Amino acid sequence: MWFKNLQVYRFTKPFQLDAQALGVKLDEHSFQPCAGQDMLRFGWVPPLGHFGSQTVHETNGYMMVCLKRQEKVLPPAVINEILEERLLAIEADESRKVGRKERNQLKDEIIFDLLPRAFGRSSLQFAYIAPAEGLLVVNSASAKRAEELIGLLRDALGPLSLIPLTAKNIPVQVMTDWLENGQVAAGFEVGQICELRDNEETSSVIRCTNQDLESSEIKGHIKANMHASKLALIWQERIECVVDDKLAVKRLRFTDLVQEQADEVEAQDAAEQFDVDFSIMALELAGFVKALLEAFGGEAGDSPSSAEKSS
Repeated sequence: MWFKNLQVYRFTKPFQLDAQALGVKLDEHSFQPCAGQDMLRFGWVPPLGHFGSQTVHETNGYMMVCLKRQEKVLPPAVINEILEERLLAIEADESRKVGRKERNQLKDEIIFDLLPRAFGRSSLQFAYIAPAEGLLVVNSASAKRAEELIGLLRDALGPLSLIPLTAKNIPVQVMTDWLENGQVAAGFEVGQICELRDNEETSSVIRCTNQDLESSEIKGHIKANMHASKLALIWQERIECVVDDKLAVKRLRFTDLVQEQADEVEAQDAAEQFDVDFSIMALELAGFVKALLEAFGGEAGDSPSSAEKSS
């Protein structure tokens, strides 16, 4: 359940639903497996999985939700093999070559025939709503997948005023300055991973892993007109991550200091352990996201620091 990536969004209007009301709406869009000719299905499932029945899990005012995505798996090699057999049969029986339009039609027919027998591949996408902070936090490395979840939230809830969390200062410029000057925002340390890109159309890329980012070599690349598009950061020895040029957080890891705090609580079952982990994680991320925004000059525009201030 511990998030490994963060795509964070700001509610520009207060989120008004409580957990019960949110659950009622999500229940109307609960997950149903792919059937027949379905290629893809989405739906909401209990975040606790088999250990729970509610589509919303609330703790300390934070509301966790979980989107299930299932798609049919049709290996291209299988489709192409059957297609080739049919093409050869037509050429042999009718002594003619098959044109592109007919070939595509045959391929569609093959997919249609195979879909009912195809295996379904499922994945879970977790996110939580922090009403007091006015944030939606999605556990995703992909902005596209996060937007997919938001789209399905809108299907269930109606219009939602959500925008990506954006800093006042441009992340690339700030991170490059940190590397060039050897100074980073208070509470943060630079890790050992970065990605440097040039400022030209050629888009040359240098990826550094397990490197001393304060070295003269890194500073030399920056002087040669390269900038930091990704940078590993450590926050208060509690969170390690890589921040990119869109302020998305990748490779998120909670350090032993946080994990030990969770281990100190003796949970009686899986549901209670989930509750403990979620509570600790959400509180840690609340402090981290606030500090991250401050490190990049605060939040862009007139967005408030909490949903209450946006009313």
